[in-house]
Amino acid sequence: MIRAIARGRTNQEIAAALFITLSTVKSHLATIQTKLGVRNRVEIAAWAWESRLMDS
Repeated sequence: MIRAIARGRTNQEIAAALFITLSTVKSHLATIQTKLGVRNRVEIAAWAWESRLMDS
């Protein structure tokens, strides 16, 4: 899910790709934000790139 966020996918696109509900995506997003100590999905994407989770 972090990779999808870093690629700019919307919550709806992530839900469809993972066959989960929109509310589940939002819940996971909130959990990820808390665990990483970030405020929004932009900071999640930045973390993913800085942590080398994404390909160049």
